[in-house]
Amino acid sequence: MSQKRILVAEDDPHIRTGLVDTLESEGYKVTSAHDGKQASSLLSQETFDLALLDIMMPGKDGYALCQEVRAKSPQTAIVLLTAKSQEIDKVLGLKLGADDYITKPFGVQELLARLEAIFRRLAARIPADDKTSLPTQLTIGQAAANRSTYKLEYEGREAPLTERELKLLEQFYLRPGEVLNRNTLLDRVWGIEYYGTTRTLDQHIAQLRKKFAKLGADDPIETVHGVGYRSKR
Repeated sequence: MSQKRILVAEDDPHIRTGLVDTLESEGYKVTSAHDGKQASSLLSQETFDLALLDIMMPGKDGYALCQEVRAKSPQTAIVLLTAKSQEIDKVLGLKLGADDYITKPFGVQELLARLEAIFRRLAARIPADDKTSLPTQLTIGQAAANRSTYKLEYEGREAPLTERELKLLEQFYLRPGEVLNRNTLLDRVWGIEYYGTTRTLDQHIAQLRKKFAKLGADDPIETVHGVGYRSKR
């Protein structure tokens, strides 16, 4: 397995040094940035497997950097570091395309476990659903999800999709009309090593619905209360 490349963007020098030392000791190849401007420059020059971004940084904050990563490399994983505990801040991070967030202060083992879980999810494949056999355009309700461009398309309009959102749509495409419970979707999209809650799934579904609505397409995802979701396709 090739060495994973991680960008650490953190303006606190003590936290930044600790993160770099910890990750390098685990075998990751780490590049660090002391503020948002430097991180933005590095992101424009290099490709990373994962970006670990502090939200509150001078120059550019973690939210702006999250958007840059998603625009440049949809398959790069993003973890936000934040001292904030309000749900709205976490929802905003997920809306912008973050895969996970860690609230400061956090333990080293928690951090490593979350990163390992993310890389396991990225490497995971669904045995019965070889995605190489899927078409580039997935018809979901009235719209289509383009697997090459990571965009949701409807009547000439487009909306960007994150990797998690695209994977969710792949599941609905593969199982039209089938009720998929929350844990099944978490296992297939986030991976069996996922440490979060079903609330993360619900937030991603909510963002998908907003994107269908923004394009003027009917919502193709039906909530099955107490169970999960199914595609109306």
